Amino acid sequence: MDLPYYHGPLTKRDCEILLLREGVDGNYLLRDSESVPGALCLCVSFKNLVYTYRIFKETRGCYVIQTVEGTRNQIFPNLKELISKYEKPNQGLVIPLLTPVKKMNICPTWRRTKIKLNDNINSDYVDVLP
Repeated sequence: MDLPYYHGPLTKRDCEILLLREGVDGNYLLRDSESVPGALCLCVSFKNLVYTYRIFKETRGCYVIQTVEGTRNQIFPNLKELISKYEKPNQGLVIPLLTPVKKMNICPTWRRTKIKLNDNINSDYVDVLP
């Protein structure tokens, strides 16, 4: 999934930490649901709480989101259009989606280490990656 705010299998706890660390309402992200296989969770911060809305992919490839009771279910052809809809006020979320929390691509920095080889090898030292 090529969305910068999609975090994959992020735990509920880690999601809350990411969304609440700045204390700003309207931060949001998408993550995989821990309790419903195949579902996504749209998580948004509001008044130091994280509200979670489940998103289901229909058999035709479209998406449906569960919002507040009484709000008509809408079908979206893709997640970008779903997010765009809920960036506007009064769409059934506790607050409009204001600021996406982007997934950080953490790339470990590899250190090179020299090790002494035994006498059977021509070189005395060789570089290895830990």
